Amino acid sequence: ESKHTYCLVHTWLVSTMVKSSRRSGGARLDAARLLVRLVSLLLLPVVVSFSHSGRASSSASVRWTRPTSQTASVAARAAKMPTSRLAPLDMAVEGDFDPEAISRSVEEVKDGSIRARFRALYKFTRPHTIRGTILASIAGTIRALVDTPGAIANANWGANLPRAFIGMAALLMGNAFIVGINQIFDEGIDKLNKPFLPVASGEMSKRFAWAAVLGCGTIGPILVYNFFPTVLFQLYMLGWGLGAIYSVPPIRTKRNAVAAGLTIATVRGFLLNFGVYFAVKDAIGAPFGWSPKVSFIARFMTMFASVIAVTKDLPDIEGDKAYNISTFATRLGVPKIAAGATFLLLLNYVHAILTGLLSTAGTYRMLPMVGGHAVLGAVLAYRYSQLEPESIKSIKRYYKHIWDLFYSEYVLYTLI
Repeated sequence: ESKHTYCLVHTWLVSTMVKSSRRSGGARLDAARLLVRLVSLLLLPVVVSFSHSGRASSSASVRWTRPTSQTASVAARAAKMPTSRLAPLDMAVEGDFDPEAISRSVEEVKDGSIRARFRALYKFTRPHTIRGTILASIAGTIRALVDTPGAIANANWGANLPRAFIGMAALLMGNAFIVGINQIFDEGIDKLNKPFLPVASGEMSKRFAWAAVLGCGTIGPILVYNFFPTVLFQLYMLGWGLGAIYSVPPIRTKRNAVAAGLTIATVRGFLLNFGVYFAVKDAIGAPFGWSPKVSFIARFMTMFASVIAVTKDLPDIEGDKAYNISTFATRLGVPKIAAGATFLLLLNYVHAILTGLLSTAGTYRMLPMVGGHAVLGAVLAYRYSQLEPESIKSIKRYYKHIWDLFYSEYVLYTLI
């Protein structure tokens, strides 16, 4: 299945890049093919991780420590579940509870297993957010190159490719810093809501977690400061700061539903997509301009990230109520939030379709812009029709599907 998905993505990239390149001669065509190969190598681990995220979570990547008094009832319910129900990890973005596997992993860490510690570190980075960052980086890079005539043929790949990987590393470190510091300060809440996370489960000590957070939070800014323009460093530090105050007292914006939503929408919706595009334009020596496609993705993904900021709390109502965390989900309940989120996303897809239909001829490719968003909107409606608001399993699956649509948008972004 992962090979099939990879081939489809590769075919889209080839057709898009080569068609654009043929108009400018053989040199650009050869460069386009080279870029496709490089991008394909980057996409392969992402595609494979999508297909294996479920299976891996049931054994190695989903762990749980010995339940506390607060989580005893959850542990009892999970322990009674048949293995066949625990194995398929379509339950959530990162999997579901597996008490025995988590206990084994905790023991392996205590025994000094390097592999178990790396596994915990991988979970600590919240892989579903890492995938979003990687896809945003790849899609933004492709979009900037395709939008700039002669960029592929004339780019200094010997200098730009290392710089691109440095930029990717800085983004991933910023991602790890934000999600890591959240796990440190949310340990108590996570023992109720996400007991498979490494700090909550005991797979990772607070000391090791702080070392990882401080390392990523220091090295990331240093890389951006030394290799990219000042404006990108300022934007990076704005995202760094917003991500920190989301979790760190006394501000802790996650306590306020509106502030939390604005924080996530700003960082993942606007700053990430704008920053990647700007960085690529700067690297190839082209002036930045708000092209229709860049303006569209900034609007679309900011709205999408706002919806993710709200729906991420749907599976966490129990823990948020216990720790007095005010979210839209705790205030209004799952049915209303799910319905509202689906409605806003459908409006977002309608906005995308109308943008394509009403724009000047030639601005967008109609098949991916109109047809692609119509298909994704239909998928969203179908997934919502399957939601059972009283079932935590169904809620987690619904939230996972929202992330799947989020990933899919970056594929469309390279094609429109």
